[in-house]
Amino acid sequence: MQFRPALAFALRRVAALLAMGACATLALAQPTAPVEPNASGLAGGLEQQVRQLALAGSQTAQPGAVRIEVQVGQLDPRLRLAPCQQVQPYVPEGTRLWGKSRIGLRCVQGTTKWNVYLPITVKVFGTALTATSGVAAGSVLTAADLVTAEIDLAEDNAAPITRTELAVGRTLARSLQPGQGLRQSHLKARQWFAAGETVTVLAQGDGFSVAGEAQALNPGIEGQPVRVRTESGRVLTGQPVGERRVELGL
Repeated sequence: MQFRPALAFALRRVAALLAMGACATLALAQPTAPVEPNASGLAGGLEQQVRQLALAGSQTAQPGAVRIEVQVGQLDPRLRLAPCQQVQPYVPEGTRLWGKSRIGLRCVQGTTKWNVYLPITVKVFGTALTATSGVAAGSVLTAADLVTAEIDLAEDNAAPITRTELAVGRTLARSLQPGQGLRQSHLKARQWFAAGETVTVLAQGDGFSVAGEAQALNPGIEGQPVRVRTESGRVLTGQPVGERRVELGL
C-alpha cells in the first residue's frame, strides 16, 4: 500500500508529459502563413535581396542597357511553408533573367527545409525603332513609319531593330501598333537567291577570309541555313546574307 502514492504521482507525471507532447504536436500541425516577399521584416529584407540578385544577373546578360527594372511578384497564396530563420534567394540553373522569369527561395535554416519559386518580371530598357502610327501587315515600311524611342527590350524574345536602313523597304509579316517596338519577327524574311543559282561563298576566320563560287541546293531565305555545292562537289551549309551571298562559319 505504501507504493500507491508514488504510483499515483508517477501516473500524473506521465499524463502531464503526454499532454505537453500533444500540445506541441498540435502546434506543429497548424499550417503556417505563406511567406510573402512583400511583407515587411521577412528575413531582413528578402525582397531587396531578390531585386539585387535579379538586377545583377540582368546586367550581366544585357551589358549597356539604359536601365533595368525588376518587378517582384507573389508566391502562390495556397503555399503553407514551415517557419524559417534564413531564406536564401538564388537563380535557378538555366534561368534567363529576361522578361517573365523566376527566382528560387530556399530555407537554409529551419526545422523543415523547403524550396519554392518566386515569379519576377525583368524589364530591360534600351533604344530601338518604334512605329509612329499603326502599320498593317503586308505594308512596306518607310522612314516616316518609324522613330527611335526607348522600349522594353525584354518584352519580346525577338531581336529589336535599331537601325533605320535595316527596316526601310522591308515588308511587314505582322502589324505594328502605335509606339510598338519593331522586332525582327515583324519583318517578312527575304529570299536572297533561288535554288540552282550560282552564289558567292565567303569563309571568314581569325585574320583571313576565303571566297569562292558554289551552286545553291535550296532557296536562300533570310535566317534559314542553306546548302551549297562547291566546284569540287563538296556540300557545305551556311547562312544567306545578301544577294547571292553565303557566309560559312568556321
